[in-house]
Amino acid sequence: MLEYWAEIWDALRAAAEADIHLAQAIVDSAGIIVQSEDLSTCYDERGKIFKNLSFPLSLPPKSILVSVSCLS
Repeated sequence: MLEYWAEIWDALRAAAEADIHLAQAIVDSAGIIVQSEDLSTCYDERGKIFKNLSFPLSLPPKSILVSVSCLS
């Protein structure tokens, strides 16, 4: 299980460091559900929450993740 969580964290880190289009592809392929545009709150397909990321995130000011899945 820890290896699975490490893969999710690695995908989130890669998405945080990528341009917006690659970031979208990364979260989609990893099965990550993004709740906030800065990736600070995300869920995996199993419903586990990943928040308070330990690495800095920054997106260009007016950018958003276009087709992220959001929880209501």
